[in-house]
Amino acid sequence: MPQPVSDQLRPDFTGIWRANLEKSVLRGPSATQIVCRIEHREPHLQQEILFTPANGSEQRALFNYTTAGEETANQIGDRTARTRARWEGSDLAIESWLDTPARQLHFKDHWSLSCDGRTLTMAHRDDDLAGQIVVYDKDTSWKT
Repeated sequence: MPQPVSDQLRPDFTGIWRANLEKSVLRGPSATQIVCRIEHREPHLQQEILFTPANGSEQRALFNYTTAGEETANQIGDRTARTRARWEGSDLAIESWLDTPARQLHFKDHWSLSCDGRTLTMAHRDDDLAGQIVVYDKDTSWKT
């Protein structure tokens, strides 16, 4: 069981993050760009994603979480996912369940921030996207 981490030691994910596609491993469509805007005011976290696939179209998604482990609802395409976010040490685990006609999909995204606060890693270790790792670099040209 991970040791509890005080709020002071928990990372603040706030910022504009650009995926480093050379360091990332994607499961699914290839991308030319992934940009993530995060506003994190503990225990609330909002994540907005801009995904640009190879054909140049833009796909946007907006997710809201509470890091206290309470269930929230988020739209993924035309479906609603049940989501829980909670701290596991200094990592944030965001777990989602999405019902489809074929089966229930399970996602568990582990977020970690580098010591210098400039690299955000989102890794799927043990879910339906197992092996996907997106490495983001902080866009320091933006003021949040």
